[in-house]
Amino acid sequence: MENWLIDIVDKFGYMGIMFLIACENIFPPIPSEIILSFGGFLTTTSDLTKTGVVLSATAGSVLGAIVLYIIGLQLDVSRLEKIVNRWGHLLRLKTSDLHKADSWFDKYGPWTVFFCRFVPLVRSLISIPAGMSNMNTAVFLLLTTAGTLIWNVVLVYVGASLGASWQEIAHSMEAYARVVYLVLIVLVILLAILFFRKRKRHGK
Repeated sequence: MENWLIDIVDKFGYMGIMFLIACENIFPPIPSEIILSFGGFLTTTSDLTKTGVVLSATAGSVLGAIVLYIIGLQLDVSRLEKIVNRWGHLLRLKTSDLHKADSWFDKYGPWTVFFCRFVPLVRSLISIPAGMSNMNTAVFLLLTTAGTLIWNVVLVYVGASLGASWQEIAHSMEAYARVVYLVLIVLVILLAILFFRKRKRHGK
């Protein structure tokens, strides 16, 4: 995959970067760190500029985030209530659980959207619950753009500073991503255990 990504960026420049980053937001397995660090490297060997690479990557990120946000809008709480009413008993889920989660996101969602832009995998998927909670579109776009811009600036400028050794940042980010994935898996398991224990106590 790495060679394919590099080839697209090399051939199509800014448009290739924007396209790939948009896809990366919709399909998280595509590694943005490779796209951005290689884009940064190209600013030292081609007519591409750091500002142009950052702006095209940010535009792609926002476009991809909007797609997932719209998907989230289609999965609002009212629709999820119907699903929970029908199948929730299998996982001991109640509509009240949905409302608690929705209330939590209403309270902390904006900052969650911003800070999650620095976390692999989650940085893309966070757009879905933002849409599900009907987060204000302007606020969502502002915080998504701000968080994404910081992420892009760092990787592009590091890629440019490393020059021909730009792949070092990609390898470092891979290690970072593995740690994040492991932490997420552990958290999901712990939350699932706590959730079912709580349900079991209340069921007695």
